[in-house]
This record gives sequence, structure tokens and C-alpha cells, in this order.
Amino acid sequence: MKVLFASSEIYPYAKTGGLADVSEALPSALKRHVDVSRVMPLYGFMDKKKFKLHDAFSVKIVKNEYEIEIFRQSKGGIVNYFVKAPLLSDTENLYGNKDGDYVDNDSRFAIFCKAVVELSKRLSVETIHLNDWQTALVAFFVKESALDIKTVLTIHNLAYQGVFAYETLSKLGIDEKYFNIDAFEFYGKANFLKAGVAYSNAVTTVSPTYAKEILTHEFGCGLEGFLAHHKDKIGGILNGVNAKLYDPSSDKSIEFAYDASSVEIKRENKVAFIKNSTLKDPRKPLFAMVSRLVEQKGIDLIMESLEETLAKKINLFILGDGSQKVCDRLSELSQKYDNFEFREGFSDALSRQTYAAADFFLMPSVFEPCGLSQFIAMRYGATPIVHGVGGLKDSVFEEENGLGRGIVYSNQNKEEFLGAIDRALELKKNSLKFKELIKSNMQRDFSFESSALAYLEIYKGLQCLKKN
Repeated sequence: MKVLFASSEIYPYAKTGGLADVSEALPSALKRHVDVSRVMPLYGFMDKKKFKLHDAFSVKIVKNEYEIEIFRQSKGGIVNYFVKAPLLSDTENLYGNKDGDYVDNDSRFAIFCKAVVELSKRLSVETIHLNDWQTALVAFFVKESALDIKTVLTIHNLAYQGVFAYETLSKLGIDEKYFNIDAFEFYGKANFLKAGVAYSNAVTTVSPTYAKEILTHEFGCGLEGFLAHHKDKIGGILNGVNAKLYDPSSDKSIEFAYDASSVEIKRENKVAFIKNSTLKDPRKPLFAMVSRLVEQKGIDLIMESLEETLAKKINLFILGDGSQKVCDRLSELSQKYDNFEFREGFSDALSRQTYAAADFFLMPSVFEPCGLSQFIAMRYGATPIVHGVGGLKDSVFEEENGLGRGIVYSNQNKEEFLGAIDRALELKKNSLKFKELIKSNMQRDFSFESSALAYLEIYKGLQCLKKN
């Protein structure tokens, strides 16, 4: 079986978030079971000279012919294809800049989706695995063209749906008959993700709990009724991480390598981390957060609880980027307290050093389709403190028979969050129990192997339908 994995970002070529990590790790696990390749845009900041020209063709949208060049590179035993196209490849960023999303994202990703369909035909692909709204139109184009190709759409975050003006449909040559509640129509606008759900053969989310949550008003982002109508083809498969990529025993970014059998060395990373920070006392428990500083990730609750949290004689370190208002306030508080440091921006090396140093890792997300940071934290021996929603609920448990061990609170309010901090501090006082928890987490399998097998069953099931 030939599978083409289509994504708007793949690590290490382009990354804005967890989608890139999943797009690297899941196909890497799938390759042991199925013939899988990947395809993504070739953005303006990427050097095409690093890749080999594979193919060239044109795609037509209304009266416009767009010349497409397909480049390729094999990496880690997988062939990666890169789509170079007008509009799509003319930008220095993926989706937008400081002024907001690019105004022609509808055309950019429609061209990409058209190119993916044509590439799939030329590769004799049997299944295309789509990811989020940027690739969702592939399912529509496949269906409209009556191609004998199955499509699987994975929703990584329902909050991002690719919603554009009604006029987008005519601009892309999509018949007005598809502007209805069963396809593109969404409160008078055109919704790419909605159409992807409508026309895909199977839909997955990145955790079982999130698959249920998106059918509710609280988490459905306006699509809950439509998704409930399609619930028979929706299921949740828990994400994982690339265990080789995130391994404290071989991570070159951290100062002292360690594993579950030498977990005491983790403290040396903490001491070195504190020494290179504005924090003062390495004996204090170190709580850390590495995240986009947006409402979804619980930054409002962090801000509301910050001064009471810092009063608990802990060290707190936050690495991330968000609105200028949030960053300015965190910087102000960082200067006020000697047990709090905020670093604006993102650094892969610093984030890994943070995981290696932290005693506890904060994930107070309002909602979380899956999350990857909790897996990375546990790999590095940092105990996660999470709001029990979505994939966090599926992967972190306070009881001993769960997948991973941590601190879980149920309701998103200051009282429960501070209570979780208190439970963490009590846990750390029991050094033997705390060490055993860390060792247990570090030895857990958070890889994509089981997820890959679940996706393989979906692919096989769709091919069986095809034969029947």
C-alpha cells in the first residue's frame, strides 16, 4: 500500500508548532509497516538547491495555469516531496507575518492541494493522509474528480479551520452548489476544514478524548453539530513523540546526559541551568513552562496565579512568545521576583535544557487536542502538571496504572491550579516516591509505534471498502 502524508509543515524543514513534529515522527513509525512518503510546500525561506528536482507539471484554477515544480529529498528512509508553486512559495513565512495571516492563503493552499492530488496520481498513491485545513481541500478535489484514492484527515486543532470569504469559492473555481451546510458553508463563509471532514473517508483527532470533546458546544468551535453528523467516521488516536529525537541520554543540547538508571544526574543540569539564569537558589523546586503564550495554553490562569505561585518558595521559568501585552507583563514580574525568570521567544536548545532542568512542567491548557510537551517532559524526568482535558487527560494520570504519572486538576480555576502546585510540592518532599515516579515516566513508551499501527488499521479498512 502506498501512502502519501501531506502536511503544511514537517520538522526539520519548517515548523511553527507540534504539527511539524507529528509530521516527522508518525511517518517515521509508519515506514516499518507501509510504503509512505511525505509532501509539504517549498516555502520562500527554504533553499531548493538542497533538493533534487523530481517532476514538473501545471495545475489549473479557473483560467489560471500555475506551473508546479516538485523537488525531493530522502531522509531517514522516507522520500520527502516539496511543492514549489506561485504564491505558495513566494513568502518568507508559512501562514503570515506580524501583520496577520497572508490574505491569499486560500489560493496558496488551494494550489498546494491541487499539486498534491496531481502528485498522488503520478505516484499511484492509494491513500492520502491529510493534516489540518491547509491540506483539507485535497479530499474535496479527490472526490470531485472521482479518483480511486482514499483520504484520511487528521484534525490537530479544531480552533484553526481555514475560514475565508464566500467569494473564495468562485476565485478557486469551486461550484456554488458546494456552498451548503453539508460542505463549505460556515456562517456565510467558506470553511476548508469543514469541507475536508465532509469529503474525507475517515477523520481522526490526535487523542481519543478530543474526538469526543469536539462534538460538544464547549470544544466544537461552531462545528459540533456538523461533526456529530459525521461522528461515525471520526475517531481519536493519541499522538506520541520521536523517542530518538527527544532522548536525554544522547541530547547534545543539554550539559549532562542521563537516563532512567542515572536520574540523579538530572540535578546537575538543574544546577547548571540556574547558574545561567537570573534564578538564585537551585535547592528550590523548579517549575517550568515552554509554550506559546496564548489563551488556549492557559497563560491567563498563569498570570492570575503567578504571585501566589511564587510565594510558595519555588523557582519558576517560562519560555515562550505571545502578545506584547503578555510578554511585557511577564518581563515586569520577572524583574520584580528573584525566583521567576521569563525568556521571550523560542529556542529549541533552551527548551531542551529547560526540560532537563525542571522538576515540574506546567501545562494548564484550556483545551489541548493532544499536546506533545507532556511526553517530552516525562522523557526528560520533568513531572507534568496538567489540566485534565483532551490528550492531557489521556496521557497523564495521578494514579499509578496510567500511561504517564503527574499532577492533574479538573477545573480551570486558580484554586485548583494552586492546589495542584501544592500536591506537587508534597510529592517532591517524598524523595523516594518522587524518584520512582520520574524513573517510571522515563521508561515509558511515548513513541508513535502504537499510533502508527492504529493508523495502519484505518488505511487497511479503507482499502477493503475500496475492493468491495
